[in-house]
Amino acid sequence: MNVYDSARMVELLTPLGYTVIDCAEDAHLVILNTCHIREKAAEKVYSELGRLRRAKASAAEEGRRMTIAVAGCVAQAEGEEMRRRAPVVDLVVGPQAYHRLPELIAQVERRQGGLTDTNFPVESKFDLLPDTRSPQGIAPFLSVQEGCDKFCSFCVVPYTRGAESSRPVAQILAEAQSLLASGAQEITLLGQNVNAYHGTGPDGETWGLGRLLRALAALTGLTRLRYTTSHPLDMDAALITAHRDLPVLMPFLHLPLQSGSDSILAAMNRRHKLDDYKERVAALRAARPDLALSSDFIVGFPGESDRDFEATMQAVREIGFAQAYYFKYSPRPGTPAAALACQVPDAVKSERLTALQALLNEQQRTFNRAKVGSVMPVLFDRFGRRPGQLVGRSPWMQAVHAELKSTAFGRLIEVRVTAAGDNSLAAEPLAF
Repeated sequence: MNVYDSARMVELLTPLGYTVIDCAEDAHLVILNTCHIREKAAEKVYSELGRLRRAKASAAEEGRRMTIAVAGCVAQAEGEEMRRRAPVVDLVVGPQAYHRLPELIAQVERRQGGLTDTNFPVESKFDLLPDTRSPQGIAPFLSVQEGCDKFCSFCVVPYTRGAESSRPVAQILAEAQSLLASGAQEITLLGQNVNAYHGTGPDGETWGLGRLLRALAALTGLTRLRYTTSHPLDMDAALITAHRDLPVLMPFLHLPLQSGSDSILAAMNRRHKLDDYKERVAALRAARPDLALSSDFIVGFPGESDRDFEATMQAVREIGFAQAYYFKYSPRPGTPAAALACQVPDAVKSERLTALQALLNEQQRTFNRAKVGSVMPVLFDRFGRRPGQLVGRSPWMQAVHAELKSTAFGRLIEVRVTAAGDNSLAAEPLAF
């Protein structure tokens, strides 16, 4: 989501004469687009601001002004406190207000002082962003939904991104067509809770994500379609059948479980049990037998016992995941879980994380090794580290390396997998 938001910020500022440069120290305007999901991510912001403070002082000595803005969820969560803690910051702007960046930057420069905008405006920012997209490469992101109404007890998203809000179908289709016209082939739909999508369709009815995917799949030029991140509660029948019926919808799904213990899931306010999750996975795999799953896991949630953690390990063994993200529980200020008295010692969290990581990594290696010898289409969208090497993504989100001419860049090519590593595959083209 932050990658998408950052691209939209660039599109807003380009008409004002701004261009992106590689070195922040040489910039007239620096925007840190931030994440508040974990404490480490938030603290990185202040570390980076310390470095930029020195760069801003050097710019002043050269007679050049440097404006520093902090955007995103840390900005939303901390607001005025951020400018008190880091006076080097000129502008603090939340994720629902960045469409006002041109106006806010002008105000900052006129008043020679700091400014904060963390309001949740009545109008949708998407109604005020540019209608057409600048080229975003072969596999861009497209935001269709923001915010969350689930209020998981560990999560700051409802407080920093706000309530669930879905864009109208026509607006999404227009943006997708703009991306395809500029060279995109694969589009990933984004949302904090993307399968809770409930946008207004051109027929005046409310569309779910399954129906939206069908409309997008019909667009000329689209070869691949993905979406992230989902909640198990919102994995409905229409979405599951979309996985069955749409060849362009890739057989890879990120579906966070967080814990395999029903008592911990209840404490997290996930509003589903392990059996609910397993039932949805079974339905998805029945609809699309080659579907691969990715997930999120939190270890050391307050009150998590050895038995609770073993339930998570057993769930992972039973379900099987091709990829996963795993974290030690990180208390986020203002969330209900942060106030719980039964916090798990960090040493216990680390021990559990190591065990879970080993299991999930072995599952990923097993999944990758099973692809050796198989033939698959790969969309090559990056240049590799070595001359003559291109890197693409398999249908299951694996990085695939192959020796190919540069003319293969941006093309969907059939390859045979020759080797598998922990995090990637090696392949050779069948005919190119």
